[in-house]
Amino acid sequence: MTRHPRPLRIGNASGFYGDRFDAMREMLTGGELDVLTGDYLAELTMLILGRDRLKDPGAGYARTFLRQLEECLGLARERGVRIVANAGGLNPAGLADAVRQLSDRLGLPVRVAHVEGDDLTAANPGSLAAHAYLGGFGIAACLREGADVVVTGRVTDAALVTGPAAAHFGWGPGDHDLLAGAVVAGHVLECGAQATGGNYAFFHEASRNGGDLRRPGFPLAELHEDGSCVITKHPGTGGFVDVGTVTAQLLYETAGARYAGPDVTARLDTVRLAQDGPDRVRIEGVRGEAPPPTLKVGVNRLGGFRNEVTFVLTGLDIEAKADLVREQLTDALAKSPPAEVRWDLVRTDRPDAPSEETASALLRLVVRDPSQEAVGRALSGAAIELALASYPGFHVLAPPGKGSPYGVFEDVYVPQDGVDHVAVLHDGRRIPVPPAHDTVVLDEVPEPPLPQPLSHGSTTRAPLGLVAGARSGDKGGNANVGVWVRSDDAWRWLVHELTVDRFRQLVPESSRLKVTRHVLPDLRALNFVVEGILGEGVAAQHRFDPQAKALGEWLRSRHLDIPEILL
Repeated sequence: MTRHPRPLRIGNASGFYGDRFDAMREMLTGGELDVLTGDYLAELTMLILGRDRLKDPGAGYARTFLRQLEECLGLARERGVRIVANAGGLNPAGLADAVRQLSDRLGLPVRVAHVEGDDLTAANPGSLAAHAYLGGFGIAACLREGADVVVTGRVTDAALVTGPAAAHFGWGPGDHDLLAGAVVAGHVLECGAQATGGNYAFFHEASRNGGDLRRPGFPLAELHEDGSCVITKHPGTGGFVDVGTVTAQLLYETAGARYAGPDVTARLDTVRLAQDGPDRVRIEGVRGEAPPPTLKVGVNRLGGFRNEVTFVLTGLDIEAKADLVREQLTDALAKSPPAEVRWDLVRTDRPDAPSEETASALLRLVVRDPSQEAVGRALSGAAIELALASYPGFHVLAPPGKGSPYGVFEDVYVPQDGVDHVAVLHDGRRIPVPPAHDTVVLDEVPEPPLPQPLSHGSTTRAPLGLVAGARSGDKGGNANVGVWVRSDDAWRWLVHELTVDRFRQLVPESSRLKVTRHVLPDLRALNFVVEGILGEGVAAQHRFDPQAKALGEWLRSRHLDIPEILL
């Protein structure tokens, strides 16, 4: 790509492996684009692809991407849109070859390049997949050399935007502020429709904003040479874009003011948002710092086997029924108890209920063990034998199976020069991508000065969500909950009311865990990081909501004394 002062229009067509199949065609036909990106990877996806590769060494990439290209590769070429996706997963070279074969079959002269160097599995014995999060300069090298399609393995989600931006505008590794602006744009785009009203706390306001949430459109960024951008979507598509939807996505799966990546550390406490017209939000003012000296490596390994069974308890004496079946199964498994046993009683029952379902509670048993036998036949036999010998009304949602493998995710770190980051071009040339040499060890940003508390009169006991929005997510075994409000008065109340102690009261699961609060005044937001609440990560299925997707909505449903002037 040559350097141009005009905005670079970068769209997104996938927020995860399994996202809306038609999104690629919709983005290519819905309006002008220069680059179309797709994010197909998550911590759990890498484990899934790792298991695929065990069965077939030629697998390990997102096959959906190939099927989308079969319909859309000619369309992208016709419209001059370049495609950048991390769909290569564990095998970017294999996906690049498959795309070339597809282009040959379709009779389309397409230049396909890929990025490699992230795979550190061999250096992490016992892992199923261990991959470093690379930055965007390998992508930039491919685009500068004329690639029409670039596929990568594990890069940061934002690298899908920083790479094309660096290539288009001629940015270098030292352009920290510019790169940070692209990182923020990339973070907003990476989860697709979450930036256009999907999964949004105030979703009921969509019609007020002229949006239809039945089928939200996918987002795009008009990225400028100074690092600023406008987040928008194609005209006529569903959903809506406003300061709230962008704020929600900015807080998703982040932590403090420093948002670190391999290319740059973006300062989230410098982000300024402004409505720039219908479905347009301007992002500017983003400052950047040198990246840290290390790269994050996501290590996935098989943790053992798990199984579960859910007992339905109906009507009277729910607690006593739960106690009986717990005691029976504990005795039945006593000879060879699984390594981990977890019971959860979910009181979904109501007194004098009008239907059997609403009169029933659920008792969930989850077991884990290194041995499949300990969680499989042993559990299923013990549970089935209770069918005529336990509490009245005994039945289960589904019988336990043989037990299935589960994964464990952890982060490790390697020096920036500990990977061989390489851009592999369409003609076979290999361009090494040097590591960042200007690096800074990350440090916590001191808490900024807080505004004066809100002076108010009477209060009403009410849900936090009447005043505040939230979005939550996972990073390994940790969860983050971003909470924001939409007025200065609400901010003056929230920042003093929602302390770490209050958070622990409202989310009792966090009472014995480390909880860190980060204050982001320009976004009127607080971001809480709860360490260890998800155990060993999503693949371990540690809790009812293993990715903490609804943790923020639970928090919003909790009641506090809220000033009536805010309601």
